[in-house]
Amino acid sequence: MKKKRNRYTDEFRAEAVRAVATRGNRTVAEVAESLGVTEQQLHTWKSKAKADGSATDRKESMEEELKRLRRENADLKKDRDVLVKSIAVFAKERK
Repeated sequence: MKKKRNRYTDEFRAEAVRAVATRGNRTVAEVAESLGVTEQQLHTWKSKAKADGSATDRKESMEEELKRLRRENADLKKDRDVLVKSIAVFAKERK
């Protein structure tokens, strides 16, 4: 019996490569198992991404993501402060 071949989308492959790059103290085998792919597939996808130039763009994209997250964090802090103040106002009115 032939085993059915899995076909993965480009987005899935890119996310898998990103997961390997940001795996922390996990091994590639652990990342592969969590994604349901083989370790060899991850290494192949990583090599292709590097050959395509995706690895060189990673640093820039991480810097852009960091800037975006910092802006988002600042916005969320402002929203939180507004909510805290409004709760205080409503609490005073209730007394």
